[in-house]
Formats: sequence, structure tokens, C-alpha cells
Amino acid sequence: MERNMRKKIESFAAVLAVTASLALTSVRAEATPSTQVRIPSTDTQTFGTLHLGVDNYTTMFKKKKDGGADLPTIMGLTLGVADTGYVGAEIGLDLREPTDDPLSFNGKFQIKEDSLFEYFPAIALGGYDFGTKEGQTDYNIGYVLMAKTLPIVGRVSGGYYVGNAALLKNASGNDENNGFLFSFDRTLAEIDDRLWVCVDYMGGENVYGALSFGLSWRFSPNISALIGYAAYNNTDVAGENKMTIQFDMDF
Repeated sequence: MERNMRKKIESFAAVLAVTASLALTSVRAEATPSTQVRIPSTDTQTFGTLHLGVDNYTTMFKKKKDGGADLPTIMGLTLGVADTGYVGAEIGLDLREPTDDPLSFNGKFQIKEDSLFEYFPAIALGGYDFGTKEGQTDYNIGYVLMAKTLPIVGRVSGGYYVGNAALLKNASGNDENNGFLFSFDRTLAEIDDRLWVCVDYMGGENVYGALSFGLSWRFSPNISALIGYAAYNNTDVAGENKMTIQFDMDF
């Protein structure tokens, strides 16, 4: 079983290496986030773009004896592997450190907004947190999302997810492995077109379920940072609510 896992990881790394080599001659300086604050978005990285993300989650002004804690830092690489006027696709890997089994994988396919006809919504199918340790890190979140950008208002997204019932439980130990996904995001061009705001929600009384919001500032076409806050649906399962600071760079 371990040999099969090694083969999968080596194959995935080979795909990343080949596509990254193509990116050296096809880089596009465009920063399109493939997540919102915490939940996925319908966006995918443009072809040849290698996206680096570093996410931190921690409590603020709370002592350890009162529940103060932080989560392992998530360091992710996401690579755009397809990008046409109609569709986009990306693959990626994440490292959570410090943990005993830090590696997980993700991927996404999208049909782009207004691509098939006018008013057509963006549609995305994807998955993330496909961990390498069975029964411990294989949360295996699969989702479908739809999004539409409304004049003046901004972009509204909605969808549904399903994960591994063996790991996604509520405080009573019952299965809690699915729920709705919602988000609203908008560039605040009236203030500055480098400023972006988002609110997202992931349903479920499990470790993922939360209402989150954040502000992002784009320092350059390929560098941005976000500060936000996650209020969990059930702190008995997910722990204390946490502030998040995220750094993103495209190559």
C-alpha cells in the first residue's frame, strides 16, 4: 500500500514538473485566487501559472489554558493546467506543518462564466484535502459550485460538498460530512481596485464548518495578502474561532 502511495506521489510530482517547465515560456502575470477566504471559488489558475499560498490560523489574545491555539501552517502550490475561453483546470498539493502526515492533494475543473451563452454561471467541480494517511488525513472533500457576477453587487456563489464520513463528525460522534457552500466577494474599486472583500460559509457541524470573512490587498499583479476571521459552526469540534493571515504569489 505504501509503495502504491509513493507511485501516486511520484506521478503527481512528474505532472507538476512537466507543466512547470511549460510555465517558464508561458507565464501570465494575473492573480486569480482559487479560494475565497476558506471555501473554494469557481476560479482556476491560468495555464502555466504556479500559485504559492501560505495560510495561517490562530486565536488572538487568548491564553492556552483558555483555549488559545493555532493550526498547522498550510503551504500550497497550485498549477494551472488548462485555460481556454470556455474551461479551466488546476491541480495542486498542500503541506500542513508541523504534522506527521503533511501532504494532501487538490484539483478543480471549471466551466467559465458567460462562456456558453450570456448569463451562463461559472460552474466548478473539484476536491481537496485528499490526504495520504487513511483514517487520519483523507478528508476527501468533493464539491460542486456555481457563481454569477451581478452588476454593482458583486459575485455570488453557492454549492454543496461531501467528505469522508469516517472523519467528519459532529460533537456527538455522528456523521456530519456534507453541507452547503455560499460566498460573496467583490473588488472595492470605488475605494481602490487593489482592495477585495469576501464573506463565505461552509455548512456542517464538523471541523470545516464556519462563517468567514476577509479583506485582501493586491500589492502587485502577482502578490497579495489577506487578513480575515473564521467563526466555526461548532467550537466543541473545531476549536476556538481564529484569525487568518494569508499570503499569495503567482509565478
